Amino acid sequence: MQNNKKIELYDTTLRDGTQQTGVNLSLEEKILITQKLDELGVDFIEGGFAGSNPKDDEYFKRVRKLNLKNSKIISFGQTRKPNIKTEEDIFINALLSANTDYVALVGKASAYQAEKIVKTSLEENVNMISDSVKFLASKNKKVFFDAEHFFDGYKENPEYAIQCLKAAYKAGSDRLILCDTNGGTLPDEIARITREICKLFDNKTLIGIHAHNDTDTAVASTIAAVDAGAYQVQGCINGYGERTGNANMISIIGNLEMKMGKNAVKSKNKLKLLTEVSHYVSEVANKRPFPFQPYVGKNAFTHKGGMHAAGFLIDPKSFQHIDPLEVGNNSSISISELSGRKSIITRIEKLGLGNILDTNDAEKIIKNIKEKESEGYAFELAGSSLDLLIYRNLPNYEPKFELIDFMVLVENKRRSSLGTGWREDNSEHPILSEATIKIKTNDKQLHTAAEGDGPVAALDNALRKSLIDIYPEINVVRLTDYSVRVVEEGTGTGATVRVIIESSDDKSSWTTVGASSNIIEASWIALSDSLEWFLIKNSLNP
Repeated sequence: MQNNKKIELYDTTLRDGTQQTGVNLSLEEKILITQKLDELGVDFIEGGFAGSNPKDDEYFKRVRKLNLKNSKIISFGQTRKPNIKTEEDIFINALLSANTDYVALVGKASAYQAEKIVKTSLEENVNMISDSVKFLASKNKKVFFDAEHFFDGYKENPEYAIQCLKAAYKAGSDRLILCDTNGGTLPDEIARITREICKLFDNKTLIGIHAHNDTDTAVASTIAAVDAGAYQVQGCINGYGERTGNANMISIIGNLEMKMGKNAVKSKNKLKLLTEVSHYVSEVANKRPFPFQPYVGKNAFTHKGGMHAAGFLIDPKSFQHIDPLEVGNNSSISISELSGRKSIITRIEKLGLGNILDTNDAEKIIKNIKEKESEGYAFELAGSSLDLLIYRNLPNYEPKFELIDFMVLVENKRRSSLGTGWREDNSEHPILSEATIKIKTNDKQLHTAAEGDGPVAALDNALRKSLIDIYPEINVVRLTDYSVRVVEEGTGTGATVRVIIESSDDKSSWTTVGASSNIIEASWIALSDSLEWFLIKNSLNP
């Protein structure tokens, strides 16, 4: 059932998100993400665990100087320790020192967790919740109580889990957040229990949901909780978080706004920022964007199968659940051995070659693609190699340069870097790579050698060295990514490998592919295609 009810967005990327292995944010990076989340229109940003480390403490000082327009900052902490005075607890005082108007307070809502993990009595655990909330509320803090392990606790002992919620509520908590901390509760259970809690408290702005993704249902559980009456949703950008991650805030926003008719972000127009925000946070966190992420992934609206692609070309709605432009994304057609003639013709026309190549040429190109992909190529991963293949079908196509031969030498350089003799210790011996290539261009034969940190770098340097005088523009081209995958097992080391190379200049990036049983040859194909495509797309001639 759709309505325009406001749903509160609570982002914990800067705290829970950093608990994912491989996600480490500096202070400056946390500030940058804070500003981006504010631009998107997130209601609350959980900045970190107050008192846990100097970086988070400094963050709460720095963030006060920001002119945030949409978001409020939350400091995260935990209830007092067992059997001590609240005002003497180090983490309670750290929450005060963070100097935020809003605080998130985590406490156990499970009898098992209280007794076995916290090692306290059930009564004392309830007192810890009540005392901590009451103390912080008395200091004019808005308190959000995170009922940790709530769903597991409710299933084990519902009376006690509810007792914990009531203690926080009576003590002055502004939100009660139901946490599926272990991520093991399925959406139907989440919905049923959340509905019971919402009915019990009968407060339309009180209940929130915090789901982890251990069963790959965190987003579904969050949506189910909203449908059952939850007002606040918690999650992390791109689903970062402890273990398998938290509920993906990007997908949550997309589903709330576009599927449930809820008002989540401050403005509808901010939905167009979803893709930008997702990729921005990935970049800052030094993680590659997941290309198949719903709504915002590079391939979220990419059509590969012949029937799918053909239907999309007739009417995009035939195979897309939304217009990708609404979330700042784009549609595309992936060309592979599964592609039909219409997809190839569309690609030809996009390149502006429709007046030269016809349907017969398209058939030849499809045949060529199938042959190449049987050899290990993957054109859906390397669009520029595909476009280059199309160009090579032009009647008067002339390559910018042609390989005659190359040779690559790799030496374990056991001599000292100063050339003063052989190393006698066990210090690192640098690997020296040198490439020699012969190419033909502009009716000239060029013979060049160059060194590199590895054989691929040496080849790249030698090729550039050969071409730089003829095509000085290639100086702006740089290799930004290099990946190798075994695509067909061979005997011993005789496997077919696929090399994917991403290159970029000051304006854009492009991807090329090579395949061979020889990794150096596969690398050469991808490298040379990368430079040739740069020269073609910029219409550069000697």
